[in-house]
Amino acid sequence: MGLKLKNPIIAGSSGLTNSLKDIKELEENGAGAVILKSLFEEEIRIELEKDLQRMSKESFLYPETLDFYDTYDVEDTLTNYLKLIRDCKQEVSMPVIASINCVTASKWPYYASTLQDAGADGLELNVFVLPSNLNSSVEENEKLYFDIVDEVKKQVSLPMALKISYYSSNLASLIQRLSATGIAGIVLFNRFYSPDIDIDNMKVLSTNVLSHPEEISMPLRWIGIMAKRVECDLAASTGIHDGEAAIKLLLAGANAVQVASTLYRNGKEQIGKILDEIGQWMDQKQFKSIDDFRGKMSHTDADDPAAYFRMQFMKHFAGVRSDE
Repeated sequence: MGLKLKNPIIAGSSGLTNSLKDIKELEENGAGAVILKSLFEEEIRIELEKDLQRMSKESFLYPETLDFYDTYDVEDTLTNYLKLIRDCKQEVSMPVIASINCVTASKWPYYASTLQDAGADGLELNVFVLPSNLNSSVEENEKLYFDIVDEVKKQVSLPMALKISYYSSNLASLIQRLSATGIAGIVLFNRFYSPDIDIDNMKVLSTNVLSHPEEISMPLRWIGIMAKRVECDLAASTGIHDGEAAIKLLLAGANAVQVASTLYRNGKEQIGKILDEIGQWMDQKQFKSIDDFRGKMSHTDADDPAAYFRMQFMKHFAGVRSDE
């Protein structure tokens, strides 16, 4: 994103990046940058709706009130978020990147501009498009990404990263086209809550909130395929729990990696352990810097580039009898 990082390990957006105390501890443990906990569009909407309902019941809701709320700074959410940015800029030296979780393009230019004014070093737009609407076309689903980027770019000059999902019928083309919009980075991938069903209480629940190490395969595949084929930086997210995982993604071509779940499981000191593992491996391989090996195993440079495209399990199950 054009930011100066002392190392490629970024503390990803989570509940651990929502207070000055936690963020200072993340820097003390070696983080190269931090993504603040996302400012959620739905959260702001809910607060506005509650306030408007209260005002309506108290009989002082006027037409101009609605106009005022179009640009109202929600006290409990946005104002506190801006204070966190300002406090971080005074107390920590690593880049502080604000995060917005978007589902529409209409209101986010205003919020993005406000975060820029507060002093954020960069902006991560966490856009989630679940193609579940039977009445929406592929083009309509993908258009949302470009609309959000276009609207926010009109208001901010901050380096901007777009964190996207892998739900796309033509993901390689989408990533490449997004990289050409002038954004500074793309993060592969954002993480959705996974549904489960409580069969006793007949409720839909969330499960697998934290990632698992085996989930690295999705960002690893797509970083490896898209590295050196895009016009911006690529960062990896999901499944990065130790130094070995970080090394794999750097070899695939990632400029940086985001960690979150491993910090919940192993504590903030896990960042230092990851960095130690990377350093030890570099010493063994006699690499002087990360640039010496970044992308050496990408699709364009790997000895077996077809491995990134192989989808079937034939190699693993060929010759295995069903009674074994």
